[in-house]
This record gives sequence, structure tokens and C-alpha cells, in this order.
Amino acid sequence: MSQQGLYFEDLSVGQSATFAKTVSEADILMFAGVSGDTNPVHLDAEYAATTPFKERIAHGMLSAGLISAVLGTKLPGPGAIYVGQTLKFKAPVRIGDTVTAKAEVVELDPGKKRVVLRTTCQIKGRVVVDGEATVMVPGRPVAV
Repeated sequence: MSQQGLYFEDLSVGQSATFAKTVSEADILMFAGVSGDTNPVHLDAEYAATTPFKERIAHGMLSAGLISAVLGTKLPGPGAIYVGQTLKFKAPVRIGDTVTAKAEVVELDPGKKRVVLRTTCQIKGRVVVDGEATVMVPGRPVAV
């Protein structure tokens, strides 16, 4: 398996890639353990029932982490360095929801070898996370 994703020169505006995952109970518990975010809206069904969501929801950053999966494994892939991300959380993600993260190239900066990508997470076509990522992408090595 290649340890190098796309080079900057391989990218063009409009290119996109996705990564999908069905969020499980275990994902939420593991994310709480790794992140330290033990907010009861994620972990306690009785508490969550008293919130506007009426049931437990996944951490917003768990969904946002799926964007990282797209960037680090698919577009641009291995070798890319994540340097920035804006996020707007638009709707809750529940246990059993399949979240599809998408990254689409919207801007290329050849001087800095940086790429701006529109990033979204969707459930059945409904955007639950919206944002923009900036990544540094290696240039193609010059033959000597």
C-alpha cells in the first residue's frame, strides 16, 4: 500500500472524495474516553431525554473526525498536513446514523502548496456539519 497520497500537482478544483461510517454506541464511548468529553448528552440516556434532542447524540467532533479521515486517507491522502478547519454543527447525529464526510477542492495555492476544501458531513443527504479545511500537500519530487 502506498504511503503517499496525491501530490499538489495532481489536484484540481472540483475533485472530491468521501468516507462513510455508521456511528455506534462503542464509537461514542470510545470517543468520550479518548477526548475526555463526558457530557451526559452523549452518555446518559435519562439526561439526554431531558434535552431538546430527546435522546443521546454523538459528539460533534466525532463527525468532524470523519473529515480528517477523508483528508488523511483519500483526498489528498497520506502526506497531507491538516492546518486549519472551520466547523458549523447544523444537526445532531444519533447512534445508528451513517455519516458521510465529503471533501471537495475549492482553491489551490501553488506558491504555498496549500489546498482549501469544502468539508461536509451528511446523513441521508442532510448536512449535519459544514466547514472548510486547509491542508498542506507535498509537491511532486523533482527527478535528478
